[in-house]
Amino acid sequence: MARAIAFDYDQALKRATWLFWKSGYAATSLRDLLKIMDIGEGSFYNTLKSKKHLYLACVQRYEETEGHKRWKALMSAPTASQGIRALFEVLLDCLDDPSTPSRLCMSAAMASEEVLSESDLRKLVEDGLRGFHASLAERLGQDREQGRLPAMLDPNITASVVVTYLQGFWRMALVDYERPLFERQIDTFLSGLGL
Repeated sequence: MARAIAFDYDQALKRATWLFWKSGYAATSLRDLLKIMDIGEGSFYNTLKSKKHLYLACVQRYEETEGHKRWKALMSAPTASQGIRALFEVLLDCLDDPSTPSRLCMSAAMASEEVLSESDLRKLVEDGLRGFHASLAERLGQDREQGRLPAMLDPNITASVVVTYLQGFWRMALVDYERPLFERQIDTFLSGLGL
């Protein structure tokens, strides 16, 4: 018979997600996790098995919350161009929110040597990037076919450039972030792509 969980799993997962987002995978120790989740080591191993298992659950939670907001902004706009711009608005709002644990997106932070050195985590990163790229390229392709984007626009290349820019966007926000400057840069970047 399975043991009943002796702690508030959802609250513990929420706190662990916050810590992984704030500190990253490699810099988050088991001791820090146990402290913020307010559970003992036995409960941790009985329920969550390992730091990596917990991290995977936290990434899933992050995608269901933050990722969903971003996906909705991108996909619910009438055009791909408006969707990409709406996505950046959501990202800027996240950076402006004082409760955000880090200026580095948790998903973007996964593109680190420590995470990519573990094959199952690397696959998660690659699958996530591939999925986002494919959805973005499909949306761009639909708009091109309907005449809302220039015929010479290559949806795959454009999607790749946006994905690459997003990685740099998050890392530059760690160095120096001023929303008006970022807004001007984003507008220049997207206008240059024909978006």
